[in-house]
Amino acid sequence: MSKHNLSNKIKISNNLTISNSNKCFIVAEISENHSGSLKILKKTMLQAKRIGADAVKIQTYQADTMTLNIKNKHFLINDNSIWKGEQLYKLYKKAETPFKWHKEIFSFAKKNKILCFSAPFDISAVNLLKKLECPIYKIASPEIEDELLLESVAKTKKPIIISTGIASEKNIQNAIRICLQNKNNKIVLLNCISSYPAKNYELNLKHIQVLKRYSPIVGYSDHSKSDLASIISVANGAKIIEKHFILNKKIKSPDISFSYDVKEFQNLIKKIRTTEIMMGKENVNKKKIIKGKLKTVTRSIFFSKNLKKGDKISHKNIKSVRPGTGLNLSYFKKIIGKKVKRNCKFGEPVKIKDIFN
Repeated sequence: MSKHNLSNKIKISNNLTISNSNKCFIVAEISENHSGSLKILKKTMLQAKRIGADAVKIQTYQADTMTLNIKNKHFLINDNSIWKGEQLYKLYKKAETPFKWHKEIFSFAKKNKILCFSAPFDISAVNLLKKLECPIYKIASPEIEDELLLESVAKTKKPIIISTGIASEKNIQNAIRICLQNKNNKIVLLNCISSYPAKNYELNLKHIQVLKRYSPIVGYSDHSKSDLASIISVANGAKIIEKHFILNKKIKSPDISFSYDVKEFQNLIKKIRTTEIMMGKENVNKKKIIKGKLKTVTRSIFFSKNLKKGDKISHKNIKSVRPGTGLNLSYFKKIIGKKVKRNCKFGEPVKIKDIFN
């Protein structure tokens, strides 16, 4: 499947476009970091905007839409994650952003000029978000196999950010195929590891190069405990960075161990912006950058002796020296043997207009 089928420029609003020529789109993932309080969620949204995040993201599900309220062994988390031993329903109940909050959340975002979007986990969530004019949809990597969900999201014709944490290449190809079949090519693939928190040896950041085979725009969803993974990803072309954000570490949340507080997230944003400046652009005119700045360390042609009008230029009376404010060195051989049109003094820069052809 060719990445050329997908858009290389995704317009989100009149003043925001995601593309490889634009700055990195930084998303503050709130998820369950509201601890069941709409008031905390609103404060978190405001802080995310204040420190420079481009958008905030929530998750649209309720415990009843995610799992069954039952305690048998099938519904207990039995892995090495931070949630080991928890009952699925109880965990999702604690973490959910209730559907009844959503209208107020999106209204608050609009009032405060905050770009807010969400990750739906079933079709009822998509239907709710459509009514609220959600500007972007996120597909969490465990949902990448849900073809009905993908189809429903694609039909909104809104941009889709697809996380690939547990996805195979076949899953990725199939997800793109479904979106394209529903006439939606506004897709961004995110590299990520579905481990919470993700350990350094698990990150496999080179996988971002694999995603570039399928999508012209790629990004990174960072579940690690440091800035480094996001910075490396930006240096390797990530145009979206998603990181979990919490108002403060006193808030009780299942995601607290891999979430950044205000100071940490603000520092990450600064580092990403600095990285972008350092990376620069591919087709940069280096001479234009140094013009007027580094002339003292470049060489050019100067008269090394006094000459009278009609004298011939030779190796004995011109010299390649610093600074670079004289005639370019490419003329050195060309002007040997030519005559000067005027009296020229030692230490003057050589000028073409003063030399007979």
